[in-house]
Amino acid sequence: MKPILDFPLTDKILTSFALAIGADLQGYRNHIYRVLNFHTALNGAEGLPSEAVQIAAAFHDLGIWTDDTLDYLPPSIALATEYLDSQQRPELKDEVSALILEHHKLRRYRGAYTNSVEPFRQADLVDVSLGLVRFGLPRPFIKTVQSAFPDHGFHSMLMRLSAKQFIRSPLRPLPMFRW
Repeated sequence: MKPILDFPLTDKILTSFALAIGADLQGYRNHIYRVLNFHTALNGAEGLPSEAVQIAAAFHDLGIWTDDTLDYLPPSIALATEYLDSQQRPELKDEVSALILEHHKLRRYRGAYTNSVEPFRQADLVDVSLGLVRFGLPRPFIKTVQSAFPDHGFHSMLMRLSAKQFIRSPLRPLPMFRW
C-alpha cells in the first residue's frame, strides 16, 4: 500500500482558512492527510475517498481555530454546512455532518452512512493514538504515512489545548468525545 500524496479538494478548503489556522496549518493538514490515507486503507479502497469524506476531513477539527475551543464539533459542522451551501451541494450535508459529529465517538458507529463514518472515526483514532490503535492496519503502512506527513506539532498542540480545557472545565475535560 502506498500513501495518497495529494488531496486537492481538501487543500483548496484549507487554503481558505489558512489565516485562522495560522502556525498550525501544516500540522493540521498533515493530520488530515494521515486520516484520509488511513480511511482509504480501512475501506480497502483505491484512489481518493468520496467528496463527502474529503470535505468532512478538512472541517472536522476546524472549530479549534475558528472558535478557539476544544468543544469544536458544532462550529466545525456549521463551517462545513456554510461551505456546502456556497458550493450548492446540499445532498452532502447529512453525511458530512455525521462524519464530523461522530469522529470522536467512543463506541462503534452504526447509524446512517456507516460505511464512511465508521472508517473515518477509526482513521482519526489511528492518527490521534500515534498508531497505537490500528484497527488492523499494518504497522509499516502507518509508519510510511506518518513519515510522508510528519506531525509538525499537531499532537503537542492537542495536548496543550486539552490541559487548558481541563483547567478551565475539569468536569468536562474532553467535550468533543461522544458515547
